[in-house]
Amino acid sequence: MLQFKTSIVGLSSGVLFGLGLAVSGMTDTQKVKGFLDVFGNWDITLAFVMASALLITIPSFYFIQKRKAPLCNLEFSVPKNNKTDNKLIFGAALFGIGWGMVGWCPGPAIASLVYLDLTVVYFLLAMFVGMAIANKV
Repeated sequence: MLQFKTSIVGLSSGVLFGLGLAVSGMTDTQKVKGFLDVFGNWDITLAFVMASALLITIPSFYFIQKRKAPLCNLEFSVPKNNKTDNKLIFGAALFGIGWGMVGWCPGPAIASLVYLDLTVVYFLLAMFVGMAIANKV
């Protein structure tokens, strides 16, 4: 029963997240590039999207810390590695450069599949190939 409950919550959360990305404009690559063009024709609207996400996330983390176990799992999954090293910095920089060049990061790209644009499929294929190479290296 726990597995089914977890699957339903995960699917519902994913659909809600994808809808939020689409409604907020995060799946529009031109809007994302406009947000990243701080010294040009800057589109500040995505800053409000990010700020509203923080307004939900910060109180949620506060209340989650008070729970002994999550609602849909037996225990919380917390990363064990908390150090900042060169691999993390290089990966974050590469992620940011890719996001700035293309206008998609993984979440919005996956949500953009519903638009049936072949460009999204090419991006995701390249992303998965890059992830496979990164795992080998």
